[in-house]
Amino acid sequence: MDMKHKVLEEDLNAICRTESIQWEKLRNKTILVTGGTGLIGSTLIKALLYADQKKDLNLCILALVRNHDKAEKMLGQEKQHLKFILGSVESLPQITESVDYIVHGASPTASLFFVEHPVETIQIAVHGTENMLELAREKKVESIVYLSSMEVYGAPHEDTLIPESQGCTLDSMVVRSCYPIAKRLCENLCASHHQEYDVPAKVVRLAQTFGPGVLRDDRRVFAEFARDAMEGHDIVLQTTGTSKREYLYTADAVTAILTVLLTGESGEAYNAGNPATYCSITEMAKLVATEIAENRIKVQLPQNVTDNNFKFPPPHHLHLDVNKLKKLEWEPTKNLKEMYLRMMSAMGM
Repeated sequence: MDMKHKVLEEDLNAICRTESIQWEKLRNKTILVTGGTGLIGSTLIKALLYADQKKDLNLCILALVRNHDKAEKMLGQEKQHLKFILGSVESLPQITESVDYIVHGASPTASLFFVEHPVETIQIAVHGTENMLELAREKKVESIVYLSSMEVYGAPHEDTLIPESQGCTLDSMVVRSCYPIAKRLCENLCASHHQEYDVPAKVVRLAQTFGPGVLRDDRRVFAEFARDAMEGHDIVLQTTGTSKREYLYTADAVTAILTVLLTGESGEAYNAGNPATYCSITEMAKLVATEIAENRIKVQLPQNVTDNNFKFPPPHHLHLDVNKLKKLEWEPTKNLKEMYLRMMSAMGM
């Protein structure tokens, strides 16, 4: 078994053994996952297939995907317990199967897409989420989870823990805000459908998530740092690097999602992050340079750099309070160094 499959196997086994997930609730059920070829969606589907086999759950997984060939390459061929539904959340095809649970994770994730296609970013989020909530209502599902983002809190400037009840500081006239503002609106759609139509909708606000499954050409900052370490290039920051945030290992995101799906309260939002990973971009870069690359590379800050880069969120301190999720017996398992080592092993370091 190569390192990529070894790391994935370890993660799937850990997810399967997570005590906060009430697996028996999934026995003989059908679960629909949107964003099935994304990092989180694909890991979730693989974990469900793994648990289905290990626990003999007779689970049926419907994966909504835009590209059938890509889905087969990532998830394997359709089989008895996995079916691909070709389409998109904003132009939802007819789904004739009964559905018991929905995890709605389809969303653009690249900052460059947000600033180049802000209208589409909003439309995909809002129309897609409305369609999924209406489907949940039609199918009378037992639970639906919407995957949101810690960016909904805007750009706090203090290091204090952020509970789910905290408001936001988002400038609606900044185009890059299209993503977090659309996420907030989708959250409100979930709350509104729960109140008006009794749809059992829940929200998980994810910290930036990475781990095995991240592609080597991914353009997000954590992947850029990993490539620099792997290729022996100095890390060159594009901002001052003062923004601070939490991160979350991919497998921990999956356990958080399934925990909330099966035991969370409808009409509620849950932060999902790892407070132990809270650090600035510069601190993360230095960790990669010193502990991952073992001082073979350095961190460079370009001359006259500012944080006024329209491609990135404004300077922020996103220190999530995850105690609400921990009350459901969930715990994160991997620190930042472990996240990097496992991601890079799966990349082929």
